[in-house]
This record gives sequence, structure tokens and C-alpha cells, in this order.
Amino acid sequence: MKVRLSEYDENWSKMFEDEAQFLGEVLDDEIIRFEHFGSTSVLRMNAKPVIDMMCLVKDIEKIDMFNDQMRLLGYDVAGEWGIQGRRLFRKGGEKRTHHIHVYQFDNPQIKRHLVFRDYLRTHPKEVEQYRCLKEELAQRYDDTAYYSKAKKPFIKEMEQRALKWFEEQGK
Repeated sequence: MKVRLSEYDENWSKMFEDEAQFLGEVLDDEIIRFEHFGSTSVLRMNAKPVIDMMCLVKDIEKIDMFNDQMRLLGYDVAGEWGIQGRRLFRKGGEKRTHHIHVYQFDNPQIKRHLVFRDYLRTHPKEVEQYRCLKEELAQRYDDTAYYSKAKKPFIKEMEQRALKWFEEQGK
């Protein structure tokens, strides 16, 4: 899929809220809460215009029972997609609008994602550095697979700084 990098859009938070409300009606009693994460959740961050949503649920196994319904509602059902204990649903086909990452409430991946988001939200210099890297990589790579792979080392390093910051905050 081609890299589509956009400047920060204030509508991204509304798109998150609208989708959370919709999915709340679909998944109903299984949901604990939704979290907006990823680049679209960070002010002034350029991003692929795909809303990354985290849906925390009571029992991840029960989410598989919704696969047929989610397909009928226009979502691609991707299963774990490389992260054990996650269920990924994608909306919008080639012009994706949302990635729904469903985790059971006690999955260790949750902390990593939310700490990274919170770190960026409170460190504007890091946002600028990450934004510049994304722009450079979007110029270099047409395909999202290569773009994402090229970002990985930078993200891993920033995740480590974010986790250290989080621990220092005593959270």
C-alpha cells in the first residue's frame, strides 16, 4: 500500500470518538474502554491518516465471535497480525481510515503503546524529530511496508526513552 502522509488534522480525534461510539454498540458488554494512540493522537504530528484505536476488552477470545459481524460492517479481520493476544480489524480497504487493535485488559502491549503516546504528547522536541524522520522516509519509500520497516529502529529507541521517562514519573 502507498504511503499517504498528512499534516496533523484536528478531525482525527472526532473520527476516533465516532468510531469508538459505533464499536461500543457493536461489541457492547465486552468493552472496558477505548484509547486513541499512534501518530494521529499526537498534536502537530504528521501521520498516515489512519486512526489507530485500542479497544480494551474483558476476554480476547470472545472477540473472535464478532468476526463475521465485523466483516459485514466493512472491516477486514486480520487476527493477531504478528502480535500475540491482539485482534486487528482494519476499515476502509486500500483507503484505510481506522485500525482497531483489540487487547485483553491485561496484555503487556497496552503499556508500551500508551506510554509512547503519552511521551510524545509531552515532548514536543521528540515530536518534531519523529515528524522530520517520517517526512524523509515518505519521500524515500512509496510502499508502507518499507516505510514502516525503516521507522522501526528509531521507534524502538524512542520507546526505550519513553519507558524510562514513565518509570521516572513513578507511574
